[in-house]
Amino acid sequence: MNYRSIWSIYQFEMARMWRTIAQSIASPVLSTSLYFVVFGSAIGSRMESINGVSYGSFIVPGLILLSVLQQSISNASFGIYFPKFTGTIYEVLSAPIGHLEIIFGYVGAAATKSIILGTLIFLTSLLFVPVHVEHPFMMILFLILTSVTFSLLGFMIGIWADGFEKLQIIPLLVITPLTFLGGSFYSIDMLPPFWQKVSMANPVVYLISGFRWSFFGQGDVSLEWSLGMILLFLGICFATTRYIIKTGYKLKN
Repeated sequence: MNYRSIWSIYQFEMARMWRTIAQSIASPVLSTSLYFVVFGSAIGSRMESINGVSYGSFIVPGLILLSVLQQSISNASFGIYFPKFTGTIYEVLSAPIGHLEIIFGYVGAAATKSIILGTLIFLTSLLFVPVHVEHPFMMILFLILTSVTFSLLGFMIGIWADGFEKLQIIPLLVITPLTFLGGSFYSIDMLPPFWQKVSMANPVVYLISGFRWSFFGQGDVSLEWSLGMILLFLGICFATTRYIIKTGYKLKN
């Protein structure tokens, strides 16, 4: 394992984040703050508590994951697509480094950005609503697993896309609807029985439920199912990404 090459790619990608900090950090934090103002303070104060948790506090885990999922995919997909678009990716592919080093460098940087963003959004939420984390270790674990998993997914999207517009197709048409329908702003138990069963087919439900459990000690599904689903999704994304890089799909002509 060439750790120097991993560190070089990682540093380069992280440097890009600091150069575009307004777009990478400030904009998502500001957008999420508006959710806290509208849903947490204005609307949340007029709604009943959910399972003993005030509505403003209840939506905090969902809002954090909503931003983390979107930014993980965006950072990773653009991070690999732009070198492919400019042709500099061939310099990386011709260097004496393996496909694992490439994955760890790009995906590690994208996941780090998302973790930083998720932490800042959590700290921002404390300014608007009371939040108490019952299981901080599980919160950090879910944040890391989710960031890495969706960074791998974004990495695959960046390799697959052959135009800037395609970078937004899957996030806008698939990930965002799944996130909003995954219990970000409500509990699955509030739905009719039929739609509760339908919601169980949404993988994002398990992520948000597990992350919410780390805050309040309760979720829509058991903690074991949540951990199992995120680990399964992580394994699938990693195996697929490794195969794509190894075979040179859309990278080698």
